[in-house]
Amino acid sequence: MAQNWNPSSWRQKPIQQVPDYPDLAALAATEAQLATYPPLVFAGEARRLKTALANVSEGRGFLLQGGDCAESFAEHGADNIRDFFRAFLQMAVALTFGAQQPVVKIGRIAGQFAKPRSSNVERQGEVELPSYRGDIINGIEFNEKARIPDPERQIMAYRQSAATLNLLRAFAQGGYANLDNVHQWMLGFVKDSPQAERYRKLADRISETMDFMKAIGITPESNPSLRETDFFTSHEALLLGYEQALTRVDSTSGDWYATSGHMIWIGDRTRQPDHAHVEYCRGIKNPIGLKCGPSMTADGLIELIDILNPANEAGRLTLICRFGHDKVAEHLPRLIRAVQKEGKKVVWSCDPMHGNTITLNSYKTRPFERILLEVESFFQIHRAEGTHPGGIHIEMTGNDVTECTGGARALSGADLADRYHTHCDPRLNADQALELAFLLAERMKGGRDEKRMVVNG
Repeated sequence: MAQNWNPSSWRQKPIQQVPDYPDLAALAATEAQLATYPPLVFAGEARRLKTALANVSEGRGFLLQGGDCAESFAEHGADNIRDFFRAFLQMAVALTFGAQQPVVKIGRIAGQFAKPRSSNVERQGEVELPSYRGDIINGIEFNEKARIPDPERQIMAYRQSAATLNLLRAFAQGGYANLDNVHQWMLGFVKDSPQAERYRKLADRISETMDFMKAIGITPESNPSLRETDFFTSHEALLLGYEQALTRVDSTSGDWYATSGHMIWIGDRTRQPDHAHVEYCRGIKNPIGLKCGPSMTADGLIELIDILNPANEAGRLTLICRFGHDKVAEHLPRLIRAVQKEGKKVVWSCDPMHGNTITLNSYKTRPFERILLEVESFFQIHRAEGTHPGGIHIEMTGNDVTECTGGARALSGADLADRYHTHCDPRLNADQALELAFLLAERMKGGRDEKRMVVNG
């Protein structure tokens, strides 16, 4: 166990990004009630994820992490979960082929309800109200009653997370994730894309591989690994009272685990080394993510790594880099060099969403071209530094929304109003997310071909 740590020790530390609950007795009662509920995930599952991430940190895998900016109570439904899972699996297959490595699949789902905000208040005209902080805390409707933090929302978030996890487990293990299904969905995407010719070559190579596997008897019927998949959940550990209530001792190891999700991460706004969020996360044994923005210094990063992963355990810590397409070259190399110099074992992941947000026609949006540029720069820098670009972390949905501009269908600022449904930040729609995966797979395959030519030459 971490020294001088217990699940409530974070309460003795300074804390940021917390809601101001008006009824503290009701809050305490809700947290006590949650503490009696069954765990949402299990310690053994978190350990399995850590093992998979350890392989990524050592260059033997790739991390795909993605999902909603902020889950909502109103949009919870089987169709939305299914559509997200289907798009996510297609991305994973394309990336697996491009990387020629296992892809670790982690959703921003079944717990991603709380959101940090840059301001405590929101103004519309002459009216000023507390900011919306996610459905687990208050309502998105712009009225005084909805914006009052309500502890009962934590119970609803727990129940929705449990229902979502139940369906995801059924999809992952019950045949829906069959590789033949995913392949056919992917071919449909390629056929319908305005950039079909660009993606067909990669799709044809995947089809040839599938045909060869069938010819030698490797089919979903004979190999369970082709009809089932591992899928893990993650969210930002922002609302620490909720996290504490779902922190449990593993009966087999005696270690503490957050059972709200397999992996949790610390945001760029709450990563102060002497504050509550770092204090909580240092004591649990789950895999941890750490958002690294432009203000992260090399010394500050090493200090946080030492706090969060003092044993330098592979798979424990994922560094989720979010700089912006025009700032990656300035900030990423110095962090990589500091980590390499100290011999730290981490997964390097690229979040190309949060540093590329702009306002267009009064809508927050993210241009697809900037997202792609940040991912490409991330890969180029890691190759130049001799390190492994271990993954991507994106905000996406399986629905046909119009929240990010660009992509093969060339969504413009004028299109944003058509289907702008996000509760917080703009997400890639299913086509844009798959397009990103195909483009990245092409580049990873090209990088492997170049390396092979150098070795053979």
